Amino acid sequence: MSDSSWWQPHRHADRRPLLLARNRIQSAIRGWLAGNGFTEVDPAALQVSPGNEAHLHGFATEAIGNDGQGRRMYLHTSPEFAMKKLLAAGETRIAAFSHVWRNRERGVLHSPEFTMLEWYRAGEGYEVLMADCAAFLRLAAEAAGARELRFRDRTCDPFAAPERLSVAEAFARHAGIDLLATVDEHGLPDAGALRRAMAEAGLSAGPDDGWSDMLSRVLVQKVEPHLGHGRPTILDRYPAAEAALARRAPDDARVAERFELYACGVELANGFGELTDPAEQRRRFEAEMAEKQRIYGETYPLDEDFLAALALMPAASGIALGFDRLVMLATGAPRIDEVIWAPVG
Repeated sequence: MSDSSWWQPHRHADRRPLLLARNRIQSAIRGWLAGNGFTEVDPAALQVSPGNEAHLHGFATEAIGNDGQGRRMYLHTSPEFAMKKLLAAGETRIAAFSHVWRNRERGVLHSPEFTMLEWYRAGEGYEVLMADCAAFLRLAAEAAGARELRFRDRTCDPFAAPERLSVAEAFARHAGIDLLATVDEHGLPDAGALRRAMAEAGLSAGPDDGWSDMLSRVLVQKVEPHLGHGRPTILDRYPAAEAALARRAPDDARVAERFELYACGVELANGFGELTDPAEQRRRFEAEMAEKQRIYGETYPLDEDFLAALALMPAASGIALGFDRLVMLATGAPRIDEVIWAPVG
């Protein structure tokens, strides 16, 4: 037994105000969603695939059938596949507070089990999600009784209009790199070009790093620390190679309708203009799994029902927000476990 265990009465007394603020924030967002025509849904966590992004890692288990035969299943890393099936079934505005599981993730901002707020709008462009995000930042601050969002020594005004910045603009501003010069006109990445650009900017890359690895390195080291200070930042128009589930931008095939929301240097949300072409989605998933095999020596199955449902899914926008992180910033909590009622041991 550790004297710092979260269930010790004195530790719980310290944490309880943060947890009650969490409840108020969740209630405020639920009220906003209901008032704006959203239906709250509750997708099952047990799925045939945890997701098909190269750097996401699922928790595997075995489902035993009535015949005693085992079947490999996974806890979802996002309710996305299930919620898109609901869009295919005819739902138009849906939202879910879902527990999700991600392996290989534990730290100040990461928990292997956490709460994701995910919502979708059929027939609406992804820019409307940006306005939703701004509304939720305001609601969280108001419910927590805060005038600013805080993480360590960084602050952000949740009532200020977000800055909107493309990934290419952010790389040029904060790293001195012309990112779009490292992809061709179809969005295919050139690892050698990005490696040379990093070297010219005084940045190192590992000998086995691929283009995606190097992009992530620059993003984490040079770009993210500057985002969301003073006011929120919308980091928009990701390279198409980094947006496996998003539509390409209609004006530039090199980039996609994907954005991330930042406050206090912390990533809070990841939004898309959703891809609905099942053949293109299959190609992207297969490429992601090939990359996962190369790096980690493993792959996950494709959810064939999900790919079939895409043929029926309407044009839509969708987004996932790390709810625990939002509560962290609204309450000024130092780490994610402080705002989870019963953290993973």
